[in-house]
Amino acid sequence: MSVPTEAPRRCGFVAVLGAPNAGKSTLVNRLVGAKVSIVSPKVQTTRTRVSGIAVKDATQIVFIDTPGIFATPRRRLERAMIAAAWRGAGDADAVVLVVDAARKRIDPDTRRILDELARAGRKTVLALNKIDLVRKDTLLAKADELYKSGAIADVFMISATEGEGVDDLMALLLARMPEGPWHYPEDQLSDMPQRLLAAELTREQLFLRLHEELPYSVAVETEEWEEFKDGSARVAQVIYVERDSQRPIVLGKGGATIKAIGETARHELEQIMGRKVHLVLRVKQRGDWAESRELYKDWGLEWEA
Repeated sequence: MSVPTEAPRRCGFVAVLGAPNAGKSTLVNRLVGAKVSIVSPKVQTTRTRVSGIAVKDATQIVFIDTPGIFATPRRRLERAMIAAAWRGAGDADAVVLVVDAARKRIDPDTRRILDELARAGRKTVLALNKIDLVRKDTLLAKADELYKSGAIADVFMISATEGEGVDDLMALLLARMPEGPWHYPEDQLSDMPQRLLAAELTREQLFLRLHEELPYSVAVETEEWEEFKDGSARVAQVIYVERDSQRPIVLGKGGATIKAIGETARHELEQIMGRKVHLVLRVKQRGDWAESRELYKDWGLEWEA
C-alpha cells in the first residue's frame, strides 16, 4: 500500500505593476486577505515597495505592491518610486500588470510599462481591473489590444474592490510558484516594519482628508514606539510639510483635522495589531524632507535612483 506524501512546499514572489491609481494596492490587499497597503482614490499613494504574504495549502506567495509607474518623473522621490517598481519586477517570479479598464483609452504610462516588459522579454499576467464599471464588449476590445503588445501571457478580468475574478487569478499564480521553502512564518501578513506601517496608515488618512495637492507635499515618520506591560503601545509620529503655511491645513480649525486623522489612523492600527494603541501626532515644517537619505532608507527606496 502506497503511503501518501505531502505536497512539496512552494514559495515565490509576485510583483504587481501598473500605472498610478490602477488599483494595485486594493488587489494586493484582496489577494492577501488583509490590509497591508494603503489605498486612496488619489494617484501615487504607494511610495515604497510593500510586501503582502499569502498562504494557500503548501504554497506561500509574497506579493510586492509597487509604486505606480508614470512617464515623466521630475523629483527625486518620483524617480526613486519608479526604480523601486522596476526592481520589484526584476526580482519577481511572476509579474501582474493591473490596468484600469474604466479608462477610455490605454494610458501612456501603461503603454510604457508594456513596452519595457516586452523589451525585457518578460511575459506578464494582465489583470484588467474595475470590470464592474465597464461594458463587456469594451472589455474584450481592450483586452485584445493589450494582448497584442506582445508582453501579455494570460488575461484575467477582475474587480479588486468586489473580488470578482480574483480567485481565478490567485489559482494561476499559486500554480506558477517554484518549489522551495517558505520565506516567512505562516501567520505573517507583511514584511513591513511596524513603525513604517503605522506611518503609512497616518499618511493614508492625509491623502483621504486633505485637498488635491497637499498630500504629495507631506511625509510621515514614526519617531517613538513605546511598549507597555498591558500590551498597549504609544506611537509618536511627526507629519512633515514642505511649507509653514501648510501646517494650519493639516491641523485644521481648533486642531479638528489632525484629531480626525489621528483617530482613524489609530483605529486602523489597532485593528491590524489587535491591541490598544496611543497615537500622538505633531506637524513640523521641513522643506527638504524629499531629499532626506534617512527617510528614503526607511521607505526602502534608492536615494540616488
